[in-house]
Amino acid sequence: MSLIQIYDTTLRDGTQSEGFTLSAHDKLRVARRLDELGIAFIEGGWPGSNPKDAEFFERAREMEWKTALITAFGSTCRVKGGPEDDANIQALLNAHTPVCTLFGKTWNLHVTEVLLTTLDDNLRIIEQSIAYLRAAGRRVIYDAEHFFDGFKADPVYAVETLKAAVRGGAETVVLCDTNGGTLPWEAESIIREMKAAIQHPFGIHTHNDSECAAINALIAVREGATQVQGTINGVGERCGNANLCSIMANLELKMGRRCLPDGGLEKLSELSHFVDEVANVTPNDHLPYVGKSAFAHKGGVHVAAMRRCEQSYQHVAPEQVGNKMRVVVSALSGRANIISKAEEHGVAVGSAVDVAGVLKDVKELEARGFSFEAAEASVAMMLKRQQPDYKPVFELIDFLVNVEHRQGRGIFAEAMVKVKVGDEVLHTAAEGNGPVNALDLALRKALIGHYPQISAFNLADYKVRILDGQNGTDAITRVLIDTRNTTRLWSTVGASANIIEASWQALVDAVEYGLSVAH
Repeated sequence: MSLIQIYDTTLRDGTQSEGFTLSAHDKLRVARRLDELGIAFIEGGWPGSNPKDAEFFERAREMEWKTALITAFGSTCRVKGGPEDDANIQALLNAHTPVCTLFGKTWNLHVTEVLLTTLDDNLRIIEQSIAYLRAAGRRVIYDAEHFFDGFKADPVYAVETLKAAVRGGAETVVLCDTNGGTLPWEAESIIREMKAAIQHPFGIHTHNDSECAAINALIAVREGATQVQGTINGVGERCGNANLCSIMANLELKMGRRCLPDGGLEKLSELSHFVDEVANVTPNDHLPYVGKSAFAHKGGVHVAAMRRCEQSYQHVAPEQVGNKMRVVVSALSGRANIISKAEEHGVAVGSAVDVAGVLKDVKELEARGFSFEAAEASVAMMLKRQQPDYKPVFELIDFLVNVEHRQGRGIFAEAMVKVKVGDEVLHTAAEGNGPVNALDLALRKALIGHYPQISAFNLADYKVRILDGQNGTDAITRVLIDTRNTTRLWSTVGASANIIEASWQALVDAVEYGLSVAH
């Protein structure tokens, strides 16, 4: 079977997503990763629309690309002129990309009510714009905007717009579900009718407004599409574009269609996370294939089965897309969850470790407000404390926290900690910008003489959640702490009606885990 061309528009259509922004430098970083993955086309932006995109194309010309062709995006020329004097068309040429993608109107509603022109004149500007770019030595991909809505309104005219693009020299005509409202059976029927009227390579560009972007893209491939357009993680206008991460995995693993070079698919999860990191957005853990939770198992029955046969609750091996299987511990867990988590953290499980007792504690603590799904280090410490030879790295004797407002200084926090390490009692105090910070600093100050490695521990994140807000200030507070050293990150939890106590519980687990398990 022929290779399916993957056309990535994360840098253009993706940046139209609310809250998703990339600088010119960010775009170049993402484009480099897309090229390393093996993407065929990378749409860099609209060079005639803003200085940032113009900068991207200027800098991209100086870079070497392994597999990808950088593509500039723009519209057909204005209705009251030709391409030779159209600023948008000239900007496309000045981008000096090997490929240009033009979009034009397919839906008669847009022709008469948006462009305010005639149906014939729209056909003219499609054909002339493409022909002009072709004469200038550019390869041209034509995006038929609103194709499916246009076909529903007037199938004959929708096909005529494609024929105009073919006459102009477009190498691929792309059927766009711009409003994202086409259902799968509609897409299949329309594509089949289109194929009967025009024999030319075609692609697909879908949006996710009706949650059908990915399936409509796959249906188009089944019907003969040779190009799929979309974005990494499905970012894009309104509800997003077709998610290329899911589509590429489905094409290669489920449909037997190649779209990436050998080894490309194994980089998919890393690329997904990289794009989110560069854009400074929170990753969607529940994305298929690439999300952190895509291969996470929580139910006790599921985990017990997975320990016998990993295929029992996974449709593909996570390693095929660069992801990994995870076991989550919660009130829904069974013994298998606890045993798996012990093995993961290097805690030997034998007759001395009461797995059932740990499981009972997890369920009871979750009923009191704890949550161990995102606090695996706390679970590891519960297991480690069950071992007969376990000795705590320190024992708490007392702690005291004062928060005051002092004239001329403002809010002032001070913590005193008294702990025992071996036979030595250590009594220290520290000031902080808040009570938790002061507690953390005081505890570190007490322990650093015995455990110098604690200096490499950094508080990476601190989250607070009120669990029963109807109780007002008497509500249970859950605290999640992420701690990092030079090699790894771990998460711990505490819960109490007193936020300081909840924070201390999470801090103690974080320090003990870091000193006794994390290396």
